[in-house]
Amino acid sequence: MPRLSEVIAALETLWPTERAESWDAVGTVVGDPDQEVMRVLFAVDPVQEIVDEAVKLGADLLVTHHPLYLRGTTTVAASHFKGRVVHTLIKNDIALHVAHTNADTADPGVSDALAGALDLRVVRPLVPDPTDPSGRRGLGRVCELDPPTTVRELAARAAERLPATAQGIRVAGDPEATVRTVAVSGGSGDSLFDQVRAAGVDAFLTADLRHHPVSEFIAARAHSPLALLDAAHWATEWPWCELAAAQLDEISDRHGWDLRVHVSKTVTDPWTAHAASNPTSSSMGAPN
Repeated sequence: MPRLSEVIAALETLWPTERAESWDAVGTVVGDPDQEVMRVLFAVDPVQEIVDEAVKLGADLLVTHHPLYLRGTTTVAASHFKGRVVHTLIKNDIALHVAHTNADTADPGVSDALAGALDLRVVRPLVPDPTDPSGRRGLGRVCELDPPTTVRELAARAAERLPATAQGIRVAGDPEATVRTVAVSGGSGDSLFDQVRAAGVDAFLTADLRHHPVSEFIAARAHSPLALLDAAHWATEWPWCELAAAQLDEISDRHGWDLRVHVSKTVTDPWTAHAASNPTSSSMGAPN
């Protein structure tokens, strides 16, 4: 069995910490470098439910996309839910490693996994990493569909292929418009609207789209009828867990480690229910 330091070194070749954004908090949060690792669990969120799953599985290492402590803290007391996560991990000899924005821009990365889940052909990064001479790393991906489809059909494909969530897929734009090219970005994506416009795509699929940015984006698109598809944040990033697990499996085979690598199927999207509107001819419009 490899030691934690060896497994982390391998993960660092996939997602070097120096490629994370300056505001991010990535790398190893909990763990003894000398501890042996046999089972690894991948998940999006380092929440108690996932940690309890890691304990039940007998995992030695939990790898998550989202950081546990994105901002500084002065306590890891178990009276707070994040402190309780730390206590549970340490008591059960489970290490925690985070790959966040360094996994977003990796090749392959979070948006490659999202494109793969939707059967899209990746053409290039949406926001290329200027330090990558190959032009393959970067934030988001510009993709092609073969054959073309409609916005409605693309939304239905996303609803079918991505993990089910209460939100489902929201659409802004003409549902019957033809889509030949689409930009995708796992996680929050409305900060990328300028790059999406510049890419000249027919649609943009991402998460966490807010009212005002979307309203302004749609109002300004008179000469570019680009559609927006808004999925749940967790759902757009979960495919990366399967990609990352496959990458570690390959590394394990190459080194003869015989790791047991698992992907959590636990839904940690915070939204738990959705009540659809049911407009009729007598109820259209805002209430008086």
